[in-house]
Amino acid sequence: VPICIVLSVALAWLTERSSLPGARLWAWLSVAPLAIPAFVHSYAWITLVPGLHGLWAGVLVSVVAYFPFLYLPVAAALRRLDPALEDAAAAVGLGPWRVFRRVVLPQLRLAVCGGSLLVGLHLLAEYGLYVFIRFDTFTTAIVDQFQSTFNGPAANMLAAVLVTCCFVLLGIEVLVRGEERYARVGSGAARQQQRTRLGRATIPCLALPVVTALLALGVPFVTIGRWLVAGGADVWRLDEIGLALGQTLFLALAGALLATIAAMPMAWISIRAPGPLQRLLEGCNYIVGSLPGVVVALALVTITVRIALPLYQTLFTILVAYALMFLPRALISLRASIAQAPVELERAAASLGRTPLRALWSTTIRLSAPGAAAGMALVALGIMNELTATQMLAPNGTRTLAMAFWAHSGEIDYASAAPYALIMVAMSLPLTWLLYVQSKRMAGR
Repeated sequence: VPICIVLSVALAWLTERSSLPGARLWAWLSVAPLAIPAFVHSYAWITLVPGLHGLWAGVLVSVVAYFPFLYLPVAAALRRLDPALEDAAAAVGLGPWRVFRRVVLPQLRLAVCGGSLLVGLHLLAEYGLYVFIRFDTFTTAIVDQFQSTFNGPAANMLAAVLVTCCFVLLGIEVLVRGEERYARVGSGAARQQQRTRLGRATIPCLALPVVTALLALGVPFVTIGRWLVAGGADVWRLDEIGLALGQTLFLALAGALLATIAAMPMAWISIRAPGPLQRLLEGCNYIVGSLPGVVVALALVTITVRIALPLYQTLFTILVAYALMFLPRALISLRASIAQAPVELERAAASLGRTPLRALWSTTIRLSAPGAAAGMALVALGIMNELTATQMLAPNGTRTLAMAFWAHSGEIDYASAAPYALIMVAMSLPLTWLLYVQSKRMAGR
């Protein structure tokens, strides 16, 4: 996480606040690795450097796979900063570095804390990335216990430790974040930020985004391309790929629809009738969403085996798991859209004789459709790249793109795994681009 912080802050400052050549291109290339699942990053590196194993291999692959989670909020925060604060600091004699350290960095605290929390939770939950490089974590140990010995108590004990680690991360983020105000106060609008001229430092500074793009994007795409060429037409087994693609899309759409429907009442209550109970329920949703997929899956396995055995490894159970894991993604998007829908429209519809549900449907729900669509897209993206919970809970015969990729790569058939990796990346890139464009639009850029 510390390496991700340093790399992301440096890249964000170079692309948003300096005269770096091609800053917009490098900004997009700093976000694009989000489209590549972490286990595909690991697959690319281990096939390129077969001896890449252990702690430092885990650090390298984790950084190139997850630094965009920090880059996005930090870059967005830099775009919104009022340059008048930096001008005032410079006017009292502070140099550029001291201005950055004493004025800019403190204002990035919220973005850094939020991004670090995301990276930390993802690293605790990560499975496929670490299996490739043979680095043991709590998540890999839990899956091994479940798949090899079906040792429920041992897996549950490890899961309890993993959940404790997640809560510790959440607590640290709250403590470090603090309660300071970061909003601009006063009349008028902030002026346009001036980019810092790099001068002779342009070439050395340009090396950072170039090297980062090569490691985070060049290695995966080159490796996938190499295996596609090596495998030729034989690896494109259209019947198997079509089946995996169809099942992936079905699970992604069904899970996204269920999560969005489940999030709608909570999002409406959080805007129209906030209160202590609502905040408690919403907080529980975020806590469950922060838990690793393997923990959610293990909990549902335990419940279904002991209480409702007919539901074990059924479509219902896997969809419930997806809803629990990804509901916060839908909740955030829906809440923002409902907040922009005037409550007066609901009241006007009710005054015309419509029932409360019909009034809600004809006004707020229709106006929140774009937010619902965005939330569904985010949930669907997460489901398409989900591996551990799907392996543990999906009905027999289920074979998603991620599962097919994992099966072929587990057999050291890297060429056959390449088409599935390419399709997963191709399906994720458009949403990643929309996320990048939306982050620019929200900052007025």
